[in-house]
This record gives sequence, structure tokens and C-alpha cells, in this order.
Amino acid sequence: MAKIQRFEDLQSWQKARHLANAVYDLTEHPKFSRDFRLRDQIQSAAGSVMHNIAEGFDADSNPEFIRFLKLSRRSASEVQSELYLAHDRKYITADELKCAYDLATESKRLINGMIAYLRQHKFYPSEAF
Repeated sequence: MAKIQRFEDLQSWQKARHLANAVYDLTEHPKFSRDFRLRDQIQSAAGSVMHNIAEGFDADSNPEFIRFLKLSRRSASEVQSELYLAHDRKYITADELKCAYDLATESKRLINGMIAYLRQHKFYPSEAF
């Protein structure tokens, strides 16, 4: 099993990074880029998914790490909701919505797996998951 030494080693963080980049790509669409409020909100939420995982990784305890993971998961749900609004406003296509939505779903699945693991085990960075 792989050793987890840095937050970058976490699959949940890697998937969240992919989600954030996908959201940034979508917000470059001309109409989307001019809706400053929605653009900034969805970019912030997408970044929050990966940033909270990274921040929680350095927490002093499993309960604290879990708290950050829950914030991350909620941010992924926020991204999903905002994607619907972007689609409703015709900023993104149905296929783009599905692709980004699925990335957020996969991020939440991996985050949930981390939470379940942390509830069962004492986590120390560099230990195998």
C-alpha cells in the first residue's frame, strides 16, 4: 500500500485538484467569465475542496482532520449546485455539467472514504492507508 507523506499523495486531494481545474476551465467561457459573482463563487468553492483537504492533513487529530474533510465535502456539493445555475444560464452545456458534476461526486466519494478510515484508525502522515 502506498505511503502517505504529503497531502499531495491523497487521492481525494488529487481528484479535488482535477475538479478545481475543470471549474476554472469552464469559467473561461465568455458568458460565464462575465458573470463575476457566480464565476468567483464557483471558483472559490472548487478551490475550497482541495484546500480544506490540504489544511486538514496537518491537523493535530483525526477529529480535526475529519472536520476539514466535511468542509471540503460541503464545498463539493456547493460546486454541484452552482454548476446547475451555470447550466440554467446557458454558460455551460449539459455534457460540461455532467463531467464537472461527476468529478465533484467522485471527490465526495473519496472524501467519505477518508472520513471512514479516520474514524477507524489513528492517522499519522507517512503511514499507509
